Amino acid sequence: MHPSRLVLATVSVVLVLLAGPAVASAAPDRVVLTGGTFIAPGQTAGDVVVVDGTVRIAGHVTGDVVAVSGPARVTGRIDGDLIMISDRATLAPTARIGGDLRYGDEKPTIAPGARVAGDVSNENWADAANGWGWVSSFAWWVAVSISTLVLGLAMVWLAPGALRAADRAVREHLGTVAGMGVIVEVLAPIVGVGALVTLVGIPLGIAILLAAVPVLAIAYVSAIWFTGRRVMGARNPSPWLALLAGWAILRALALIPIVGGLVTFVATLLGLGSLVVALWNARRHQPVPAEPSPQHFPAAAA
Repeated sequence: MHPSRLVLATVSVVLVLLAGPAVASAAPDRVVLTGGTFIAPGQTAGDVVVVDGTVRIAGHVTGDVVAVSGPARVTGRIDGDLIMISDRATLAPTARIGGDLRYGDEKPTIAPGARVAGDVSNENWADAANGWGWVSSFAWWVAVSISTLVLGLAMVWLAPGALRAADRAVREHLGTVAGMGVIVEVLAPIVGVGALVTLVGIPLGIAILLAAVPVLAIAYVSAIWFTGRRVMGARNPSPWLALLAGWAILRALALIPIVGGLVTFVATLLGLGSLVVALWNARRHQPVPAEPSPQHFPAAAA
């Protein structure tokens, strides 16, 4: 089951259980994460919840039975509801369900003679899960948009020189910037993961992987800024307006499926390359202190 569907299914199960009538019972509940469960003939259980696995009810369940991911076969008795999230329920002729039979994916198989006192209904949990996926994607887009805007404002305020250097690198050395971006974005994760294999390299690998998130964020914000500079042109030198223009463009493009991911990848790549080239240029053009001339040294004692 897809993670978003599993989350929604679990939440739905909890809400159903909370909303349902309480059944007084001294029988123990069974909650199984994986592996399934079997209520044998003559056994009694309270509520039965299985996240991943097959549910077999041949005995007596005094509460509800919930199967999130896996089939269920009932030959015994369930006093409450039978809730199937993503698989099929099979009811034998001897099956008895005192509540409802609710399913979200596959229609149950009900043999002649089986009895369901309540309703048999399709809850369409799969469609709801797809909608939840869109909601979670949009929430992620909002979070990234807000965080990159805040980071961009901080960089314009605290490090405008670094942004101008990155913009200059893209204007003057676009090919080098793209090449360096590919090298850093591809090789750095390989080096980080490879370092984790050796005992000595574990600290280096962890440091590289932990540094990846803030470095990629700074690279993306740099790309936002020099994109805004291209759009605004030299007529508007305000770095704040350039940031807002680039941010609006790239974050709007990020909403487009597939295209948004490609644009974000290329922008981050160019941002990484521009920062590397800018640092290299700053290092190369940094003035080297002149060595003191001989007359500045104290005369040796005779």
